[in-house]
Amino acid sequence: MTSVTDGLRRSVVVFSKNYLPLSRVNMKRAVTLLITGKAEPLDWFKGQEYPVHSPSLVVLVPEQIRLTKANCDRVWKVPPVNRREVLRRDKHRCQYCGSPKRLTLDHVIPRSKGGNHGWDNVVTACQSCNSQKGDRTPQQAGMTLLTQPKAPMHPTVAFAEQFWREQHVHLE
Repeated sequence: MTSVTDGLRRSVVVFSKNYLPLSRVNMKRAVTLLITGKAEPLDWFKGQEYPVHSPSLVVLVPEQIRLTKANCDRVWKVPPVNRREVLRRDKHRCQYCGSPKRLTLDHVIPRSKGGNHGWDNVVTACQSCNSQKGDRTPQQAGMTLLTQPKAPMHPTVAFAEQFWREQHVHLE
């Protein structure tokens, strides 16, 4: 038997009107969306439904709901290339050795060699790796990047990719 707080800690996947997975919301938010008519239950995954009781009503909340109105997604802009955003993209790890300590920013192709200050050329590097690389390219320094730098993805697209990857794993 689960307690009320355990039930409310569960999350529900929210799909757009066009069936694009948008995000996960907590049970309280899902109930609000269902009661106000802003969302409807989806039963095509045939997952579990969770009953939420009030004094006068029982709402069955499925694992997935779909918004009933098309929400005009707010315009999302690629964030600026700055320390905070690069660290977030690189998960606070050096892109040469994986260390989470004493992190700096590094231009993969040094600016002195014509490299730009863009998402595809700036990575997180620990001070040791940054010093070792110096004013050279990773190839010249004999170093390899753990991941290729690229601009962050729209949050909805990133969530949708992760959601469908997880669904694929569950189906196997």
